Amino acid sequence: MNTLIKKEFDIDQSIDIVWKSLADPEDIVGCVPGASITEKIDEHNYKGEVVTRFGPIKAAYAGDIKIVELDVDSRKMVLKGRGLDSKGKGSADMIMNGLLSERDGKTHVNFSMDITIVGMLAQFGSRLINDVSDQLLNQFVKNFQNKLNAENPPEAAPAVAEPAAGAAESTLEAVEAEVGTVAATATAPTKSKAAPQAPPPPVDNSLNAFSLIGTVLKSVLNSILALFGLKK
Repeated sequence: MNTLIKKEFDIDQSIDIVWKSLADPEDIVGCVPGASITEKIDEHNYKGEVVTRFGPIKAAYAGDIKIVELDVDSRKMVLKGRGLDSKGKGSADMIMNGLLSERDGKTHVNFSMDITIVGMLAQFGSRLINDVSDQLLNQFVKNFQNKLNAENPPEAAPAVAEPAAGAAESTLEAVEAEVGTVAATATAPTKSKAAPQAPPPPVDNSLNAFSLIGTVLKSVLNSILALFGLKK
């Protein structure tokens, strides 16, 4: 079974930051639900594994990832992967093309995945594979954005000084104000230090089971409706 998956999304970071992370499999793999790299062979070849669910079936693939092309000038990448089912019941091949472009200070990511599945998972059909893959991709985009925001927090806007009130204020009034401030500071209770800033949302590398179950049920319902001619 062959299926083509396309995805476009925007990342609120500069194109240099996004490219640097996407072009490094060891850096980005933690954002992919259920995925991990088990060995780095060289700069362009890696070994890894992916564990995911398609309905009641839990699939675990171990295989190879190869960086076919990394064009820094055009911000284009081509990756090729091949995985074998850990139970020997099938295989999956993937060719991914990614292209980055800058839009209004953000980075637009456009990529496609051409996937060929052989074996047990192929019985579910492209509709279910696409639905589940879309859920996993949405989770990846969320994880990726959180990761980049944690590593490169947006710069806070500089504080704007308010104009001094009463430029012609007399020296006596200024002294009285200063004395009042000192007195208030001396009598005011000691304030506790500001609470530490909350840490950024953690990257969720686990599978969202409830979301995937909902996707599977939706796909099955659509198939039933199509069978009886109730849905085109």
